[in-house]
Formats: sequence, structure tokens, C-alpha cells
Amino acid sequence: MSADPAGPNQPKGQPGLVPAALSGLCPRCGAKTLFAAPAALADECGTCGLDFLALERGGRFVGVVTMLAALVLILAALAVDEWLRPPLWASFAFWLPVTIATVIGGLRFYKAMWVYHQYEERQT
Repeated sequence: MSADPAGPNQPKGQPGLVPAALSGLCPRCGAKTLFAAPAALADECGTCGLDFLALERGGRFVGVVTMLAALVLILAALAVDEWLRPPLWASFAFWLPVTIATVIGGLRFYKAMWVYHQYEERQT
């Protein structure tokens, strides 16, 4: 018999952190209502009424997440430029969408993590 991958403390049906960040799943009901925009939380869940803004409490350390992502991207861009020496237009064409996707993905993951952490704290 295999062990439950969700773990013994996770309620049945509650989504994990990575699916929640990628799909914007509510920590209570699992509906895709966590985000109103690519990286902005919705006010509340449209399905179960959970107040996300009360759980998020102002977006602590969002600037730190963005700065860390910028540092990693700058170092990667410098390494690629030193190694491949692409033309300037190719660098812009590659790094612009990568930067946008990295920042939005990092913010979604961080905000989902924070909301899930606060939700679990209030449940215990």
C-alpha cells in the first residue's frame, strides 16, 4: 500500500502549493479563484467566499522576491552574453519574455505560498 503523497496533515481535497500557484486555486475549496490578474490576488473566492486579502496582509517581501529574481536573471544574462555573444536584438527578444514570466511566476508562487501559510495558521 502506498503512502498518501499529500501527507498526513493535509486535508483531503486541499490543493498543493505548486498547483495552487500555477492554477490559482483557493486553499479552502480548490476553485480557480485565487488570482484576479496574472500576479494580483482576488478579493475573495467566488465559490466559497474565503477572504484572500485578509490572509495576504499587504504582500510582505514582494520586493525581495522581485529583487532576487532580477539578480538571478542579470547574472544569467551576463553569463549568456559572455559565452554566446548574441546580437542585442536577440538578447532583448529572449530575455524580455523570460523576465516577465519569471517575475510573474515568482510573485504567483510567493503570494500563493503566503495565503496558504496564513490559511493553515488560522485553521489550527
